[in-house]
Amino acid sequence: MSTGTLYTVSAPSGAGKTSLVKALIEADTQVTVSVSHTTRSMRPGEIDGINYHFVDRDGFLAMLEEDAFLEHAQVFENYYGTSKAWVEETLASGRDVILEIDWQGAEQVRRLMPETLGVFILPPSQQALLERLTGRGQDDQAVIDKRMAQAINEMSHYVETDYLIINDDFTTALGELRAIMVAERQRLVRQQERHTALLQSLLRTQ
Repeated sequence: MSTGTLYTVSAPSGAGKTSLVKALIEADTQVTVSVSHTTRSMRPGEIDGINYHFVDRDGFLAMLEEDAFLEHAQVFENYYGTSKAWVEETLASGRDVILEIDWQGAEQVRRLMPETLGVFILPPSQQALLERLTGRGQDDQAVIDKRMAQAINEMSHYVETDYLIINDDFTTALGELRAIMVAERQRLVRQQERHTALLQSLLRTQ
């Protein structure tokens, strides 16, 4: 059986990463997204095992001590991490796996699994990003300015990935993201693993 491909998908806040990944996994049954472990409290409407694997701080630190995470990060008072065992088992089953993580997390993953492919999603302009960040109308200008500065810093790391998608038109961007996954599955080495018997039969002399 051919193993799946591990992807990291990174983007600044407001670039549409989460919406694109959600639409992709709904359209493509061969790819799934990793569900992270976190120590933060469950929010209304969230489901354990669907949105996150919710664990307490001691439980998370114990997993960290056991080297159970492919990557992890501390955001303010909370920890977040990707289960190494789950990723390895899912890839071994032949399914592709997406990690929705920032550029720093993607860097951690590439160090441990160099075969990982990185995808970076960018907005079509700073103005478009600003409009998306201010669309809710709930934040003051200081917060918006801070988010824009952070987004610009994050966007500078697009050069560290393998694929770049500009999310101007959602349908086009989704098609491009799916095309990456489909093309990778047709690589010679993967097709040889997947169709060993067929290839041998095609080359058998009569």
